Amino acid sequence: QVRLVESGGGLVQAGDSLRLSCAASGRTFGSYAMGWFRQAPGKEREFVAGINWSGSATYYADSVKGRFTISRDNAKNTVYLQMNSLKPEDTAVYYCAAVPGGITERSRLYDYWGQGTQVTVSS
Repeated sequence: QVRLVESGGGLVQAGDSLRLSCAASGRTFGSYAMGWFRQAPGKEREFVAGINWSGSATYYADSVKGRFTISRDNAKNTVYLQMNSLKPEDTAVYYCAAVPGGITERSRLYDYWGQGTQVTVSS
């Protein structure tokens, strides 16, 4: 069992940066790949970034590549999403999620989800 709690969201201006954190409880956190997803009003949830269990491999959606960085600290049971050069289209509720095995964009394969944190980027 893994419980996930996101934090770090907020209201920022275009071009600003934010760092989201996802704190996990559970002894098996280190065995899961982790992903960040987001959902804007009226839109489907979409994959943003993923990281494997060790942190040695990452994968990004094209829309955030070069601006966002995912990382993890297994000693702290935490995964991060550093978001730079934010755009109004990045506005969404951001969720972290845990999946057994490797990185995947397929949300249905994720076993555990956080409650989400709101990110709003004004123009």
